[in-house]
Amino acid sequence: MIFHPLNIQSFKPLAMNNPFYYQPNEVCIKVQKEIVNYIESKTEWHEEISSGKMFGFLIAENTNGTTGYLAAFSGQIQGSENHDFFVPPVFDYLDPNGHFKTKEKEISDINNQIQDLEKTAQKNSQQSEAFKNAQTILKEIAEYKQFMKISKINRESRRKNPDLSDEDRQNLIAESQFQNAELRRLKQRYDAENLKFLDEFSKISDTIQSLKELRKQKSVELQNYLFSNFVMLNAKGENRDLLQIFKEYNNIIPPSGSGECCAPKLLQYAYLQGYKPLFIAEFWCGRSPIGEIRKHLNFYPACQGKCKPILGFMLRGLTVCVNPLEKNQNQDFETIFEDNFLVVINKPAGMLSVPGKNKRISVAEIAKTRFGSEAMVIHRLDMATSGIMVIAKNLEIYKKLQQQFENHDIKKVYYAVLDGEVKRSEGTISLPLMPDIADRPRQKVDFKHGKPAETFFKVDKVENGKTYIYLYPQTGRTHQLRVHCAYNQGLNHPIIGDELYGEKAKRMYLHAMKITFTHPVTNETLTFETDPNFDI
Repeated sequence: MIFHPLNIQSFKPLAMNNPFYYQPNEVCIKVQKEIVNYIESKTEWHEEISSGKMFGFLIAENTNGTTGYLAAFSGQIQGSENHDFFVPPVFDYLDPNGHFKTKEKEISDINNQIQDLEKTAQKNSQQSEAFKNAQTILKEIAEYKQFMKISKINRESRRKNPDLSDEDRQNLIAESQFQNAELRRLKQRYDAENLKFLDEFSKISDTIQSLKELRKQKSVELQNYLFSNFVMLNAKGENRDLLQIFKEYNNIIPPSGSGECCAPKLLQYAYLQGYKPLFIAEFWCGRSPIGEIRKHLNFYPACQGKCKPILGFMLRGLTVCVNPLEKNQNQDFETIFEDNFLVVINKPAGMLSVPGKNKRISVAEIAKTRFGSEAMVIHRLDMATSGIMVIAKNLEIYKKLQQQFENHDIKKVYYAVLDGEVKRSEGTISLPLMPDIADRPRQKVDFKHGKPAETFFKVDKVENGKTYIYLYPQTGRTHQLRVHCAYNQGLNHPIIGDELYGEKAKRMYLHAMKITFTHPVTNETLTFETDPNFDI
């Protein structure tokens, strides 16, 4: 059974929740428990699910007026997208005899051919006479260069002899010229043998290159085939394939895995069956992926990279709650210091530092109106973060203050409230960060490709299951404090109200409370501090 009736009183919201910003209600918790109970009954899934999987559900009304829910999982379970209890995929491309798998095998076969040819080329190169000769000459060149170096030292020493005859001096010049000529002859021999070697393997190299070009061509064709067969529906009865949807949204090729997340699967099945969507939600099961922050059974918004363009199309025709993060919201900031060169302000939570995609007014826009057209913000705070920001009144001041940031001369202190009790009283967190390309603006920890990020912390107090803490960023990476607090190798306790890395609250309890810097004109050391005024 795919549609699961709910034994609840009337559940008919005036508008469907926004999948990118919502608060789970009692019905959601009830549905989540039913899905988790089913997952736990599938003992053969336990190992795979424990490694981490996103699940989702759509509360809907069927054609008989019965309220129930549809369930889905992202990607595959045990190599299949079709399982009882859950909605089917939008497009099932995993049929072993189907077009996708057939073409995928062709690409795999080309990969194998390339690998075999590269192994053969490497093996043959080591057995090639020309290759061996070239390596021998290369060794001779290295040895001859060392000989020339010693000879040059000897010649320089002999030239210092005041009794050296003109004939001897000419002989020294001739010796140097001969050695340089001999080195050129060795290099020419090496080039000749190396050319023979390259000629021997030009055919196999050409074959490898041709196969790589064929692989690329087939991969692009298969990708386009796949995305063109993900034909999505919306509440208006319209349909678009993924290539069309992403072209209309931001003119890019869909990311890998597009259309395989929970929300698109759920809405697609509901539209096909004529169901009325009422509430959609997604939650995580299992361990957090390496480098990311996902908590077992926490609810999460739909991803930005793959789902936002798709859901933007699929939700057309439905009455959907407005995402408050995208609403027009005109706020203002408090000015706490101003002179002829710079301004220090206290930004409220929910206000943008610089203009974004929505129409919310930003600090940068107000600054230009209030302090002159050349005014520029020196640094940014996340929209959800409150606290101190510095504004330069002209480009010269901006550059001087920026230089202080680059030299780490500006010191900042943040105050936060964490969801949980931190056991250490103080310490340093060093976790390199990089953007989560598939789900911006989220960041993830990556020890190989991430940029260094370091935060010193000092606990203020722990009470009622919460930690009040001072954070001293030593670097300025995006979301650094938020990730360092939430990640399991950091403090392992998210900031209360952090919707990306923790759970929703009435605000995010992170405040830039203190800043110290040198005035770029007077050279005076300035320190400013504001109270976070958290109301918990």
